[in-house]
Amino acid sequence: MDFSADNIQQIIMEKALLYAPKLFLALVTLFVGLYLAGILKKVFKKLLSKKKVDTAVSQFLTGILSACLKVAIFLSVLGILGVQTTSFIAVLGSVGLAFGLALQGSLSNFAGGVLLITLKPFKSGDVIEAQGVVGKIESISMVYTKLRTPDNRIITIPNGPLANGVINNITSQSTRRVDLTFGVGYGDDLKKAKDIIINTIKKDPRVLSEPAEPFIAVSALADSSVNFVVRVWTTSDDFWGVHFDALENVKLALDENGISIPFPQRDVHIIKDL
Repeated sequence: MDFSADNIQQIIMEKALLYAPKLFLALVTLFVGLYLAGILKKVFKKLLSKKKVDTAVSQFLTGILSACLKVAIFLSVLGILGVQTTSFIAVLGSVGLAFGLALQGSLSNFAGGVLLITLKPFKSGDVIEAQGVVGKIESISMVYTKLRTPDNRIITIPNGPLANGVINNITSQSTRRVDLTFGVGYGDDLKKAKDIIINTIKKDPRVLSEPAEPFIAVSALADSSVNFVVRVWTTSDDFWGVHFDALENVKLALDENGISIPFPQRDVHIIKDL
């Protein structure tokens, strides 16, 4: 075999002329494919938006579609270059299995994301309590869910533990019940105190008469006080406003009418040694 410079140069030219069209077509397929995939992704996202699909669900499904399209484009490019995609897919499957065994936690999170999207225990914008965290749902990705806490922190929770744990959806319902407890002294007029408390609560326009009227009753004869339990309904958005204002307004009303709110007291007797 002739290994002269001229012969090597001729071989290189022949190979270049042979593979140049394939390489050019592969590059065109890659760039055009990615461009079309981007357009398809936007169209799909807009379609989900028109169907009023939840934002978190839309982001999740769009991410899956984008990943599938990119894999399809990659395999097409390999096919154009003459790579046997059948054997490549087999190798890719083996590699995927190895990665799957190594990344069991991530696969569990992905499966959790699928469950969250399918079962829909919450939607974007809901306030939930889960995994010891309270926050508003910002987004659901394929592996993680992001919450925004009341003090404006972003908490990222893996989907696996989230889907398998207890989820308290705080704002899924339009109304919520506010439960309050007030204590008055044993020497105070209970009927008068009861009327003052309930009338003060009813003055708040945010308190609802449906699904139930405001409720008050003696709940306990405690060590230092007679305790009233108060239950009122309000909208989910007004929950904390009603809660905090009721505590303040009832305290002021009881003070104005001379009714005490006792606190624990203890008498200490000191006996001197004789």
